[in-house]
Amino acid sequence: MEKSNESESGERVQKVLARAGFGSRRTCEIMIRDRRVAINQIVAELGARLSPGDELQVDGAVISTFPDAVTYLLNKPVAVVTTASDPQGRPTVIDLVPADPRVFPVGRLDMDTEGLLLLTNDGDMANRLTHPSYGVEKEYLAHVSGDPGRAALRRLREGVELDDGPTAPAKVSSPGPGLLRITIHEGRNRQVRRMCDAVGFPVKRLVRVRVGPIADRNVKPGTWRKLSMNEVLELQRATAQAR
Repeated sequence: MEKSNESESGERVQKVLARAGFGSRRTCEIMIRDRRVAINQIVAELGARLSPGDELQVDGAVISTFPDAVTYLLNKPVAVVTTASDPQGRPTVIDLVPADPRVFPVGRLDMDTEGLLLLTNDGDMANRLTHPSYGVEKEYLAHVSGDPGRAALRRLREGVELDDGPTAPAKVSSPGPGLLRITIHEGRNRQVRRMCDAVGFPVKRLVRVRVGPIADRNVKPGTWRKLSMNEVLELQRATAQAR
């Protein structure tokens, strides 16, 4: 028997959506009337309530109901480690964002790699963004030694053999001499650097320029901004279709 979304217990859905940043309660009521909202994959009716453990969806994307959820976009500089604390006393990504609420990095960028990194206190979303089954894309610009030709690009696109197994096919182009644009959906340690090493073009500088649908050239190295609700929804949609 399907679980009803008309339980008398729990919080009204429009109140949950409004608190999550989707607009006024009136706006959220319109979203429900337009059949954009579902609870446990059942289209919600106006007046429906959300109980603990229920899954809330908007336009097919799972929405966090954690009341204090926050997600930051940070442009990580070189020589900053992607961890909450470092026994060697090196600067960490946590040092660059507000201390309250406490957040943690989504995935990793090695110390020598710079660029975009998400930090959040929403564990469910972080898990979906990093789990291999969801295949969320990460795009990099790699400045390499030498000028890769067609053969190297083809090998990178088709997958190269690494010490922990072959890589999945990648999107690869060369926008200029000694420059590669590489998009992967795996998350192995130092993967892009190892891929470039494998085809004979070591990386001199590596910058992540996009995480899923999120990219922003205006976020300067060492600075951050909070994602808008629309951007969070885009991230949730990016994880809605598992590979």
